[in-house]
Amino acid sequence: MDQILFNLQLLLEYPIVNLKIIIDGVMIGALFALSAYGLALVWGVMNVKNLAQGDFVIAGGYVSWTLAQWGINPLFGVPAAFALMWVLGWVIYKLLITRVIERDLFTSLLATFGLAIMMAQIMNLMFGSDTQSVNLELPTLYFADGLIDIPMAKLIGVCMAAALATAVILFMKKSRMGQAIRATAQDARAARVLGIDTEKVYAFTFSLNAAICGAAGAIIVMVWVIQPFYGITYSVRAFVIVTAAGLGNLPGVIAAGLGIGAAEQYGSHIFGIGYQQAIAVLLLLLVLAYRLSQQKRNRQVLK
Repeated sequence: MDQILFNLQLLLEYPIVNLKIIIDGVMIGALFALSAYGLALVWGVMNVKNLAQGDFVIAGGYVSWTLAQWGINPLFGVPAAFALMWVLGWVIYKLLITRVIERDLFTSLLATFGLAIMMAQIMNLMFGSDTQSVNLELPTLYFADGLIDIPMAKLIGVCMAAALATAVILFMKKSRMGQAIRATAQDARAARVLGIDTEKVYAFTFSLNAAICGAAGAIIVMVWVIQPFYGITYSVRAFVIVTAAGLGNLPGVIAAGLGIGAAEQYGSHIFGIGYQQAIAVLLLLLVLAYRLSQQKRNRQVLK
């Protein structure tokens, strides 16, 4: 308890520490938002709650890490992870997801939960259980007499995440497939009547989600660490962000992603790094409780 009070006092006495925490949170939160946007696509278009979302992120990280072990610049791992995870997403859709789209919620949750366990075990057998990261050997920028440090690797990662998010947004708004995805999300039956091949849209959406997660993982391995069983932590964060922001609300996804990143950084500073994951779980519970109270209030109003 004394340590917690000391940490709180430090934040009050040195406001510059708050700025450092917020900057770190925004940089990490941008990557959370990227993977959460993929979940929002799959959830909104296909009504599939993908519990393997975080495992796609970790798999993309291992693609970049493997390329680095081969002597290839890790920055090339981002497009490589995007492409390879796209193919993996398509294969998984054809083998598994296509069989649960029309089923009930419990079936899709059970199927993707099994997929998450299988992916984690395969990555554990292939790469081992040790944490891994990629060192870009880039300098660190210092501000405010060294009290604020911004590693260039994190800065590059955020810029790459922003570029990818922008590209996805433009694709969704400008391309015919993007318009088909949005139409299918609004009403799949009406989309089929209008001649849209919804099966093709579903396969494309799930593949795009896997590719986005893969690219996010390739960036994360350059600024953080990955481990085969870390996928659940990213899945929880993605669910928190999407549940808080709502489906199809990209600005909300971005804001929620940045918010959870900052909240985790504050939590780890005040309570200790060991409680960082607990903050994400607590936020999920709070968001679910808030959503349930909203639904109950709406029912009472309708009555």
